[in-house]
Amino acid sequence: MAYCFWPFTVPIIVSSFMKILETPIYLASQSPRRKELLERAGFRIRIQAVDLDETIPEGMPNDEAAEYLAREKAKAAIPFRKDSEILLAADSLVFLNEKVYAKPTDRNHAIQMLRELSGNTHRVITGVCLSDGKRLHSFSGISDVFMEDLTDEEIKFYVDTYKPYDKAGGYAIQEWIGLCRIRKIEGTYTNIMGLPMDLVYKHLTAFVQTES
Repeated sequence: MAYCFWPFTVPIIVSSFMKILETPIYLASQSPRRKELLERAGFRIRIQAVDLDETIPEGMPNDEAAEYLAREKAKAAIPFRKDSEILLAADSLVFLNEKVYAKPTDRNHAIQMLRELSGNTHRVITGVCLSDGKRLHSFSGISDVFMEDLTDEEIKFYVDTYKPYDKAGGYAIQEWIGLCRIRKIEGTYTNIMGLPMDLVYKHLTAFVQTES
C-alpha cells in the first residue's frame, strides 16, 4: 500500500460569518434580556456592567437620547475591555407624546406609567454603541408599540407579578402585557426587548470587517 503526503499544509479557512460569531463581545450591561438575545444569536459574550449617571442633557432631541446614553456607557466601559473584545453598550427608552419613560422608581410609578401608556401607541428607541477601544460606532433601533386599553386590575396584576422596575416604560414585551395586551408592533420585537439584533449583526459585521 502506498501513501501520498502533500508537501504543504492546507490552511483552515474561517468564513467571515463565523469570524463575526466568534468575535468575543464585552456586554456592558446587566440586562438579562440583552444577554439572552446575544447568546441565542450565537455570540460569545462576557458581562461587566458600569455605573453611569443616565441623565439626558436638557434640550436633546428624543431620537438622539438613547444613542447618547449608549455612547456614554461605552466610554465608561472602555477601561474594562479586554484586548480581543468588541465592547457593546446599549440603552432603551420609551416615548409617548414627547415624554420620556425610563425605568420606574417604585410600584406607584410603574402603575402610573402603564396608565399613561394604556390605549396609546408609544415608541421604543434602543441606542447601541460598539467600540474596539479606539473607535466608537453608534446606531439606534426604533419600534412603535400599539397597546390596548388596560384596566387598573390588569396593570396592578402585572406590576405586582412581574415587578418591572428595571424596564423602560415599566413593562417587558415578552411578559404578560406583551403577550396579551399589545395589538401590534411596527419595527422589530428584539428592539423592544432591549437590543435590535438585526442592526447589531449588520453593524457589528461592518465594524469587525473594517478593523485596522
